[in-house]
Amino acid sequence: MLDDYGFEIYEENEFPLAYLITFRTFGTWLHGDARSSINRSNAGVKRTVVLDRNVPLEEKMRDEMTQAPVMLHISQRRAVNDAIRELCAGRNYYLHAQNVRTNHVHAAVAAAAKPERVADAMKAFATKRLRELGLVGTTERVWSRGRSRRYLWKPRDVEAAVNYVLYCQDDTPFDIEDWVR
Repeated sequence: MLDDYGFEIYEENEFPLAYLITFRTFGTWLHGDARSSINRSNAGVKRTVVLDRNVPLEEKMRDEMTQAPVMLHISQRRAVNDAIRELCAGRNYYLHAQNVRTNHVHAAVAAAAKPERVADAMKAFATKRLRELGLVGTTERVWSRGRSRRYLWKPRDVEAAVNYVLYCQDDTPFDIEDWVR
């Protein structure tokens, strides 16, 4: 929407319209990987430093792993999918879209909460469901530490995130007809 002078009007919301949240399964993207990683030593700094490939660091991270990387099979993916839907319904989050992959999860979600809390709740709820169904061991780590979150302030940002989640992966998510409007 434009103002009287032709400039875009920005909403002044306390919270963004939605978040694009991504989290990965354990051991599937290590620091030093060719896909890059984030420097954690800059805690509290607004600017994030992206690290280039570092083979010795990646090898050190792999050597320190206490279990094999987690790749979700179809039953696990469906359980995670259902758990996230149930969590969002129970907490009155609006789940615009989600896509549970073999090694990561994408979700575009609207919530009056910080995205870190939303992502952590998704990971915890999904892990609990996987354990209840006997799809992972009781001590197995399912998710890597941390998560990615993008703030979506404008309707076009939400639409772009939904399109990315639903259509820019290797295949379409489960029950896609539930998401197409």
